Amino acid sequence: MLHVDPIFAATSAVPAAVLAATPAGPPLAAGGEAIPPPFTIGAVLTETRLDSWLALGLVLAAGLYLYGVHRLRIRGDRWPISRTVFFLGPGLGGIALVTVSGLHAYDTALLSVHMVQHMALSMVAPIFLALGAPMTLALRTLPARARKRLLAIVHSRVARVYSFPLVAFAIFVVNPFALYFSDLYRFTLEHAWAHELVHAHFIMTGCVFFWPLLGLDPLPGRWPYPARALLMLLSVPFHTVLGLTIMQSSTLFGGDWYPSLNLSWSDPWNDQVVAGGILWAGGEFVSVTMLAVLVVQWVKQSEREARRVDRELDRQEARERAAGTPA
Repeated sequence: MLHVDPIFAATSAVPAAVLAATPAGPPLAAGGEAIPPPFTIGAVLTETRLDSWLALGLVLAAGLYLYGVHRLRIRGDRWPISRTVFFLGPGLGGIALVTVSGLHAYDTALLSVHMVQHMALSMVAPIFLALGAPMTLALRTLPARARKRLLAIVHSRVARVYSFPLVAFAIFVVNPFALYFSDLYRFTLEHAWAHELVHAHFIMTGCVFFWPLLGLDPLPGRWPYPARALLMLLSVPFHTVLGLTIMQSSTLFGGDWYPSLNLSWSDPWNDQVVAGGILWAGGEFVSVTMLAVLVVQWVKQSEREARRVDRELDRQEARERAAGTPA
């Protein structure tokens, strides 16, 4: 007689529909991470992660910068406090705010959060990193051999090409369109390593664009202030166009990625409209603000030049009086 295991018999008696309805676990986002809870301030705080490679890089960059400032103070040299605040605060701190804090848990679940990251990493943090003048700090604190190597990199052909304002402008403008209007964006949602690489790319693109325009470090081929202001103005329409295109798009970015997450607390279509609005309004605000910073820098440079000319005229008058004085 055939013996039937009672456990097997009980299991086989369960209807197939019931088995199919049994949940297989929480839905997963990029890299196999669980979908985060509803987006709230509390959730952003509780989802903070400090184990990423980017967090390590931020700590290392902050430590090196502070060590350089400490070296200057030991030997009696002055370093503006504002530069340190800019570099560590909205510079490195801005990067940490959108990548290390709990916002990172939502960057593949909400397009609007991704756009906040986009703005912070490519248009906010690079500006303050440039105003922190880390290259100048390095040149003033590094040993002679390391300083020569850094200068060789700064004045290399590759650096000259990428720091040329028109090249940097083209990279800054074209990159978002290439990312969001191709299958590349969907790929970054599916692969965590690619998503992290996009974050690093945003930072590098912003630095390439803003460093020659607003930075205080010595760079080859830097344009005069009127030309820099014009280039900043030209960047405004591109963010407006991109933001409005995202808001009015009849297709979802990322394909069916966001609907497949089945978030009961978010509508992908409404979230995409919010994302486009963030890019539109944020881009215009940052561009206008940076234009104001350029004007301030321009005025200060004009004042320094006027003082230099006055000192030179005073020295020339003193020499003339000395030459005309009888022995």
